[in-house]
Amino acid sequence: MNPASLEIGHVGGPWYVLVLGLAAAGGAVLLGGGLAAFLQRRSRPYLLVALALGTLLARTALAVGATWGAVGEEVHHFGEHVLDVAMAGLVIAAVVYARRAGGTTT
Repeated sequence: MNPASLEIGHVGGPWYVLVLGLAAAGGAVLLGGGLAAFLQRRSRPYLLVALALGTLLARTALAVGATWGAVGEEVHHFGEHVLDVAMAGLVIAAVVYARRAGGTTT
């Protein structure tokens, strides 16, 4: 499909393209911030949080792939759930690791 077309995907329209663009930009900014924090701190919890933020950008990439017809609806739907579980798991792992590595308990 033509990515410039406004009649793409299962929703289509200029608003959907705008939302995907904003989601991609927001995901990239959040991932960049997470990576910058990791590079400054160089600790496993910061890496896990950065990876969790990366799942936001991956979700947007999956939506773009589905919109352009490169990813089927079933794969798109299942992939979003997998990324949700990955995000939650990475955040929980970051908290658990930080607590075990000497974080505060209050």
